[in-house]
Amino acid sequence: MSKKNLSLAAAAVTTLLTTSAFAQEAAGGAAAGGGGSAMAALGAGFAVGLAVLGGGLGQGRAAAAALEGISRNPGAAGRIQTPMILGLALIESLVLFAFFIAFLLQGKV
Repeated sequence: MSKKNLSLAAAAVTTLLTTSAFAQEAAGGAAAGGGGSAMAALGAGFAVGLAVLGGGLGQGRAAAAALEGISRNPGAAGRIQTPMILGLALIESLVLFAFFIAFLLQGKV
C-alpha cells in the first residue's frame, strides 16, 4: 500500500472513529424528535472540511503555478504576483462562505 493510500485510510479511520465520542444524546435527544440537530452538525462538519480541503488544494496549486511562472521569467514577477494574490483572496473567501453557511446550519436547528 502506498504512503498516500495509507495516510488517506488513516485520516478516514480517525475521522470516523472520533465521531463516536460526540454520540451522546442530550436530554430529549433523537427519541423526542431532536435528531435533526445531529444531522445539521454532521452536514456542517462535512461542509467546512470539504471547503478547507478544496481551498487548500486550490491555493497550493495557484501558488505553485505562480512560482513556476516567476522562476521561468523573473521579469514578470510583478505581473504574476498581483493576480495570484487576488486569486488566493477569492479562494479564501469561498472557504469563509462555507464556514459561514456551516455556522448558520448549526444555529438553525
